[in-house]
Amino acid sequence: MTRAPVTGERVVTARGGFNPSFQRHVATYRLCAPLLPAGRVLDLGCGIGHSFSALEPRESIGVDSSAEALDGQGRPTVVADMRELPFADGSFASVLAVQSIEHVPDPERVLEEVVRVLEPGGIAVFATPNRLQFARPDEIIDPYHYVEFAPDELRALCERFFADVELLGLFGSARWRVLVDEELERLDRLLRRDPLRLRRLVPRRVRQPLYDRLLTLNRVDRPDPRAEAITPEDFELRGKDVGAAFDLVAVCRRPHRPAASALAGGPL
Repeated sequence: MTRAPVTGERVVTARGGFNPSFQRHVATYRLCAPLLPAGRVLDLGCGIGHSFSALEPRESIGVDSSAEALDGQGRPTVVADMRELPFADGSFASVLAVQSIEHVPDPERVLEEVVRVLEPGGIAVFATPNRLQFARPDEIIDPYHYVEFAPDELRALCERFFADVELLGLFGSARWRVLVDEELERLDRLLRRDPLRLRRLVPRRVRQPLYDRLLTLNRVDRPDPRAEAITPEDFELRGKDVGAAFDLVAVCRRPHRPAASALAGGPL
């Protein structure tokens, strides 16, 4: 497997302070896998494919926009935009998208494509940050994210494409939460230096490398044994109090194609 560069765009390492995020992603795969039916699964926005073994014995196909991230995964992979999938209709029994739909400005196009490539009766699972808990609820801080969802917003989007949507939440342990709260406090201290929010005027392409440097400074250059102790067992899925979850997991069944007028409405 290739060693992709460390950025805020995708999870590539468990090194140092990145370990809690890495293990959270691993846990998401492990906890979502039992929700998927037998049959071929599309691993959408899969990055380096760190956890595709959790999907076995199903055959999985990894899709990402980065050829570097896909290199050497040991399974079939395809470089593609998840809004324009190069697969025939009804090609997959299920689709799993872990921390990916927030990376495009028009996630409804992703769901339209997911519905198209799913078999009749197929299941799709979308895991994405809960904007009520991730960074700031009223502002997207991560420059690699175009959209973030509150629970009702994610449900509304998914219900345009699926007749049955179950919303779950990913929750972390108390020791993981301590680390998250400390990181959020550091973020708040930094943002207080810009009370007028002039950062919003900085182009995304400029903010991204600055964000990468900040992550490296806080997560690599400051090793923390507490962060290195986090494992996938520190996380669980729950169906209650989803608004307090760090990540949202939408389990979508009974796909259908919405009317053209509904698609024209854009993201909610």
